[in-house]
Amino acid sequence: MLVLTRRQDEEVVIGDHIIVKVVEVKGNTVRLGFEAPADVTIHRKEVYEEIARANRMAASVSPEDIEKLR
Repeated sequence: MLVLTRRQDEEVVIGDHIIVKVVEVKGNTVRLGFEAPADVTIHRKEVYEEIARANRMAASVSPEDIEKLR
């Protein structure tokens, strides 16, 4: 893991097309701003994990389960 120190209004560049900016630091909370191409999805980790869980569940549906829905 790369660990960087940045101050408010400073940025980090990921690859050629993603910029992460420290928008605000207040107490133990940091607000980040992201600039990325429209085809790059950005999620909080807990949201990403929920999407992945839902996708795994959807992929595990059997043909019999689908037939029951008809």
